[in-house]
Amino acid sequence: MLTLYFTLFEIFALNRGYLLYVLKENKEGLANLAQLRGFRKEFLEYVKTFVSEPSGEAQQKWQKYRQPIYAEGAWVQFLFILKFWLDDRSKGFEKTDILIEKSVNTAATLLDTQPLENLFDLGKFLWKERR
Repeated sequence: MLTLYFTLFEIFALNRGYLLYVLKENKEGLANLAQLRGFRKEFLEYVKTFVSEPSGEAQQKWQKYRQPIYAEGAWVQFLFILKFWLDDRSKGFEKTDILIEKSVNTAATLLDTQPLENLFDLGKFLWKERR
């Protein structure tokens, strides 16, 4: 993810004026996100390839949920970084680079599958016992 984000934002920096206008300065507000519809589709498909195959039986039952959750989380993370980048005035966008590194490291820690599986297991138990 680090490589993907760093590469994207290097390319974005080359086209910053255009991106600022399309995504921020044209006064369209949230309608600007429609500009990203095609990019979003390709982004989600690409990110799904990062999700490794499950190694254990317990992980295999969650596999169908892991890819979409991971991809959507990465999209939200991307939008967060994009918003920060649009407002970043640091030399060489070094603050955006720091944000990319810190947010990817944080997401990797949060996506450790064991706590996620335990949370789903707890939720499933509570759902069944809600009577």
